[in-house]
Amino acid sequence: MRGSRGAEEVASEPPPLRAAVTLSGALMLVGLVVNAVQRGIFHPSGEEDHHEAIFAEYAASQGWVATHFAEFILVLVALAGLLVLCNALRPGTPCLALLATGAVIATGAVWAVLQAVDGVTLKQAVDAWATASGPDKAALFADAEAIRWAEWGLQSYFRLLLGMAFLLLGVATVVSRVIPRWLGVLLLLGGLLSLLVGFSVGYEGLESTVQDALVIAFQLVVLAFAVGLLAVGLRMRPPSSREAGP
Repeated sequence: MRGSRGAEEVASEPPPLRAAVTLSGALMLVGLVVNAVQRGIFHPSGEEDHHEAIFAEYAASQGWVATHFAEFILVLVALAGLLVLCNALRPGTPCLALLATGAVIATGAVWAVLQAVDGVTLKQAVDAWATASGPDKAALFADAEAIRWAEWGLQSYFRLLLGMAFLLLGVATVVSRVIPRWLGVLLLLGGLLSLLVGFSVGYEGLESTVQDALVIAFQLVVLAFAVGLLAVGLRMRPPSSREAGP
């Protein structure tokens, strides 16, 4: 009976903090860096809100669907890192960690819809427009624009939800003191920047001078957080082994 009870207690314990923090930082860093590299290589770029020109680039892209599949998976990897951190903070701040977990899951759900619209639906629409002629071409262009505007809305709400997740997780980090507070401050800053980007997309579309600056600042803050979190996890002392009982 005693041995069985002890096994149950060990099984119910959360994973060691060092392993959780290291895994969280690694997932975020891999997801963010690999996604940035593959987007830089394969994703067409241009004036995002000049629809006729950018739609022509999208239609000519052979790897559009593949690069969006990769982006979908890699951002989910980074979000999984946030979920691991939420779980690590749960013993110290259960309510905040639970709210942050819900916000991260909601962010992932909106991200999935966004990538389906941008990576598949929009590509089919611009391909149909690029190959059409006569009166059908204008109608198909209008269809592609409507899909683009739906993408604006999803991008805006994705950024807003991500900002809320960062803010909640940042407060939980500062309050719990499980990891250094400066990491929580970075999360709070990243959350505010993401919220500002979300509002900018909703009102101005996918490009503006202010939005470009905000996105770069957000990316640098999140990269600093991921590197810092991984470094903190690697420098943590491993848990001491328990003394064997009789």
